[in-house]
Amino acid sequence: MKNIRTTLGTLLAGATLLVSGAVIADSAPKNTLSGRSKVYKNLDPISLESPTSAADIRKIGVGELAPTEIWARLEKGEKTECLDCIPIVSKLIFDSNARTREISAWWLRRRILGVFGPGQVYEQTLKTASDAGASENKRAYAVEALGEFLIAPGVPVIAKAVTSDPSPKVRKAAAHALWRINSQGPNGELALAIGDKDESVRLEALYASTRVNVFTGTAAVVKRISDESPLVRKRAAEALGTLRAKDAVAGLIALTSPTTESDPAVRAAAVSSLGKIADAAAKTAVKAAESDPNQFVRDAAAIALRRL
Repeated sequence: MKNIRTTLGTLLAGATLLVSGAVIADSAPKNTLSGRSKVYKNLDPISLESPTSAADIRKIGVGELAPTEIWARLEKGEKTECLDCIPIVSKLIFDSNARTREISAWWLRRRILGVFGPGQVYEQTLKTASDAGASENKRAYAVEALGEFLIAPGVPVIAKAVTSDPSPKVRKAAAHALWRINSQGPNGELALAIGDKDESVRLEALYASTRVNVFTGTAAVVKRISDESPLVRKRAAEALGTLRAKDAVAGLIALTSPTTESDPAVRAAAVSSLGKIADAAAKTAVKAAESDPNQFVRDAAAIALRRL
């Protein structure tokens, strides 16, 4: 009984404190500042960012706004719910400005209603990406948007575009989109794009290969170190270092000498990647690169030797 009385007493005391606290809180001045308000109380309200209103997002479709103003409105309107704004913003994924297209897709992918579902924005974008009758720009921008939407149903469409679309611009956009959506394609299409006949597509696909979490087409990258384009050879050499491709050591060693590689930027990239791969078999070649006629190659060799 004594224990029960003690427990009841404690509970009653706690209740009294809670009630007292509530009274004190209720009787506190209404203008008491706390939290964020207290931190920013000395700042002019005009200097504080406020969310973009639905009305301001609707105005994006009326008249001419500077790209920076569009970006600001959409960025600050991330959490602004506005169903009738969706058709307005969806048009911007086909804008000529790359940043406008990117931030428009970013804003749209945060909306479920009105974007994803039968007949909605996402499905329309899928159809545009595959529509042979659509213009080159429209197909490229649609593929780009599918990458920015970051959802799996777009992968097969993007993968088909990267290997089959007749336009290099679309294929390049598709290689970029595979990186954004973190996929090498259901059948390794990204590796196929690394051997594309167009230089810009090869460059984009090589860049994407180092940014996809699981990339299994290293052999396609190795082939590019003998590419006719020095830009492609350089990026392939850089990619092999990032991928830590030990099978590429012999090929990279061949790129370290001025007698076999005339472009110093390619030689520097090869030397740097050999340092990243850290295979002792490359030490002699990297040591020799310390005497290269180009300062950048010599610098790369000095750094790489610390890792070998």
